[in-house]
Amino acid sequence: MSADASHSPIVPGSEANHSRLVLWLITLVAVGLSLFQLYSAGIQPLGLFYQRSIHLSLVMMLAFLMFPLFGPKRSRGVIGGIIDMAFFFGAVFTGGYLAWNLDAIFNRAGFWTQTDIMAGIVATVTVLEASRRAVGLGMTIIGIIAILYAFAGPRGELPWLGEWLPGILQHRGYNLDRVVGQLYLGQEGIFGLPMGVAATYIFIFVLFGAFLEITGAGKFFIDLAYAATGRQRGGPAKAAVIASAGMGSISGSAIANVVTTGAFTIPLMKKLGYKPHQAGGIEAAASTGGQIMPPLMGAGAFLIAEYTRVPYLEIVKVSILPAIMYFGTVYLFVHIIALKEGMQGMAKEELPQMSDVLKSGWHFLLPLAVLVWLLVMNMSPMRVGFYAIVCMLLVAILRFAVWFFFVAPKEGQPVNGERLGTACRNGLLKLVEGLELGARNAVAVSMACAVAGIIVGIVGLTGLGLKFSAMMMAFSGGHLLLALVMVLLASLVLGMGLPVTAAYIVLIVLVGPGLSNEFGVPLIIAHLVVFWYSQDSNVTPPIALAGFAGAAIAGAKPMATSFQAWKFAKGLYLVPLFMVYNPEIIIGGPVYILVWKAITGILALAAFAAVLEGYLFDRIPIWQRVLLLPAIIGVFTPSLVYDVAGAAVMLLIIVANWWQTRAKASTA
Repeated sequence: MSADASHSPIVPGSEANHSRLVLWLITLVAVGLSLFQLYSAGIQPLGLFYQRSIHLSLVMMLAFLMFPLFGPKRSRGVIGGIIDMAFFFGAVFTGGYLAWNLDAIFNRAGFWTQTDIMAGIVATVTVLEASRRAVGLGMTIIGIIAILYAFAGPRGELPWLGEWLPGILQHRGYNLDRVVGQLYLGQEGIFGLPMGVAATYIFIFVLFGAFLEITGAGKFFIDLAYAATGRQRGGPAKAAVIASAGMGSISGSAIANVVTTGAFTIPLMKKLGYKPHQAGGIEAAASTGGQIMPPLMGAGAFLIAEYTRVPYLEIVKVSILPAIMYFGTVYLFVHIIALKEGMQGMAKEELPQMSDVLKSGWHFLLPLAVLVWLLVMNMSPMRVGFYAIVCMLLVAILRFAVWFFFVAPKEGQPVNGERLGTACRNGLLKLVEGLELGARNAVAVSMACAVAGIIVGIVGLTGLGLKFSAMMMAFSGGHLLLALVMVLLASLVLGMGLPVTAAYIVLIVLVGPGLSNEFGVPLIIAHLVVFWYSQDSNVTPPIALAGFAGAAIAGAKPMATSFQAWKFAKGLYLVPLFMVYNPEIIIGGPVYILVWKAITGILALAAFAAVLEGYLFDRIPIWQRVLLLPAIIGVFTPSLVYDVAGAAVMLLIIVANWWQTRAKASTA
């Protein structure tokens, strides 16, 4: 993680002029949070509620210390200080009450006491306020709307509000006790899956990124990447796409992929010139693609093979081309942005030599090798992060010992107790700096996940996800394209409350038979479409967990990063459409048709990226962008006439744009 990214807040507010006492408290809480995470990751794993409640409590304490009530440009004042202190103790109470009374709460099994409900109200209000400060008002408003929706109904606290809801959105309504119990006292609310993600491997890998910086490994990897890709436009970003394709299939989780490869690639992209939210978005989109990349596809290949009774190797084989099309789209977005922003490769003499870089810092490759090896060994990502951090610290200590006892004396710096004591103190300060830095950088993403948990809890309570899944198929009216759009929307809603694998299973049970029996979509394609669409909650706001993870590492706003990830991951939506309307690329056919469909599909995705960015080799005029849209649609249709016409139009515009660039260059 680069120095500027590491020390800058994710959102405005943490650079307020804090008093010395507040600065000490920030350091104390941040270091305590990081040590707690390291302890639970590598020494003594904790139960679900203990881990998540303590994590959230410490994160909110840190948020209220870092982000004053009235913003960074105004002092806290007496009123602000009192309110901040009240919320600070509300954060302590939120996690403390649940952890202290966990057994009693479980024994009550839904028969909550009034104290339980009051604790839940305090927790919900505290989470929303901490989110407002750390993430922004938008996420908080979404959380409030979700809560109001739960109250809207004949049996709810706000029956009049239910009358304004369309028929499809109406439900029975729930009272205060039921909603608070769902959000605070169960596993589907604040302490649900999103918070579980934040409290485990997102945090541990953000901490790993912080230690990369303070040990000097960050500079080594930057130099290494520049030596390898510095002469190319957008080289580090392209490396991120390729690395995520390889790592994502192994990791089994888009978020784990983000925090694994993103710790290295995102700082490189930022240094090259990509904006922080662009860098985080590119990594999130590429990492999500790892889940559709053979051979493992995040364990999805095994599930699809089991459901369809198609051999596993066949699933892997037919998934290769769609995965290449997806990553080709992300890769092209990266290249177009580099061209659009005028990013130039560096001259050879300005770049570090690969041999020199490896000679001076080869030992920093050891933590990365350990990380990859442990992931391949199927170890928990949280435990992998712990060992990667330990390995990083050991390498730093070894590096210092070699320099201090062997290199320094040769340079005229003799070994003595005073110099050793000073070096140890500096090392301890660096360790504290890394622990604090990791905790600071995790505040925004953890708070975003806490509010995402509120939304998830309401979706589960009201049955909104299943209701959408069932009704959207009926609303399609027999039109396949509309049905696919409905499946996409249903997968997004389900993805808010379920892991990717679970969302795929639920959705394929609900809509799989309809796609195959009513619309004639081949069984394997129906499963691939649903599986691909089940990934979209990783990159689609407001619940974009991969985007949130990328934002934490990039030092960017979570929602802005998520929107970038959503844009770069457009292949996630378009490639399934191409599979449905051009089944030859999956179920097979004559070789010449397969080759033709592959070429035109990649061409259409490239044109789509160019339309979105308004740029290819040079800026594309509006009329050409408008003309490209029907050409892209023509390629996606099964008609050979439209296919050929669309491909011809796209080729003509691409050649014209290239010729325009050459003409400008010759007259310059």
